[in-house]
Amino acid sequence: MEFLLLNHPLDCPICDQGGECDLQDQAMGFGSDRSRYFFDKRSVNDKNLGPLVKTIMTRCIHCTRCVRFAEEVCGTPIMGTFGRGRDTEVGTYVEQMFNSELSGNVVDLCPVGALTSKPYAFVTRPWELKNTETIDVLDSCGANIVVSARGTEVMRVLPRLNEDVNEEWISDKSRHAIDGLKRQRLTAPMVKNSDGFFEACTWQEALEHVAAKLNTVKGSEVQALAGDLSSVEAMVALKDLMNAKGCEDVECRTDASSALPDVRASYTLNSTLAGIEEADALLLVGCNTRWEAPLLNSRIRKGVVNWGLRVGTIGAIPDLSYVQFSWS
Repeated sequence: MEFLLLNHPLDCPICDQGGECDLQDQAMGFGSDRSRYFFDKRSVNDKNLGPLVKTIMTRCIHCTRCVRFAEEVCGTPIMGTFGRGRDTEVGTYVEQMFNSELSGNVVDLCPVGALTSKPYAFVTRPWELKNTETIDVLDSCGANIVVSARGTEVMRVLPRLNEDVNEEWISDKSRHAIDGLKRQRLTAPMVKNSDGFFEACTWQEALEHVAAKLNTVKGSEVQALAGDLSSVEAMVALKDLMNAKGCEDVECRTDASSALPDVRASYTLNSTLAGIEEADALLLVGCNTRWEAPLLNSRIRKGVVNWGLRVGTIGAIPDLSYVQFSWS
């Protein structure tokens, strides 16, 4: 513990990891109340890993969990250690962003406060939060998550261990989509002006604008689409409105699932998510699993790297962070 705390600063009062820090727990259980070292503590320049991961590298204890995660799970080996002895640092030799759809997981992996969440910086403390276990609905994998709230406000989303579904990871979209509940949110209706720019207006003006546009077209020229997260009541109200206009072109399946045959086996993943790792071959048809289902892509990568899973693609060949081949 003395060696671990040799250069680690006393940042606990201002550190976002405070209250859920592995190093705090170890120091509390096994550490001493004093140190025999009297040399000046070293300092390390912070790295810019992008808009999601905040770095305070002076706190780093060189466990290299982030290095292994970036290389083995993400497939983007941009991090490493450089320097020797007390000059050793963890980071990118050439400064670049952590360009991965799973980058936020290094915040959970870091046992100290060297890597923390940039949007969550100085927001709240873990003992102020009430945790609720739930399921992520932002992709088709259904990752197990924990939603932390303070009062009525959602503060953060963390992964929950489930080896059969998401293991212990979640995608950056799942982790940071809560910005739409408060920060990145439209608070007033907007109408496009004559210059092509949107400007704020009242609800009365917005509804009058929509009504005027609808009155200029026939019912056969209108389509109504309901989003994936729309409530049944809202969809019924939309259907009634369109029917009154004389429009029957109403659809709520925006993912084109209506084109699938009525055979359940044609669209279910019978191998299960965990079983993909043990498959002999896998065919991807017109999809980019890295961006559409990052947790599924991490499973496929694990099978490719560890068990020689062969992955083929029909259509474009995206960068999936592992080797695949194309069928023409």
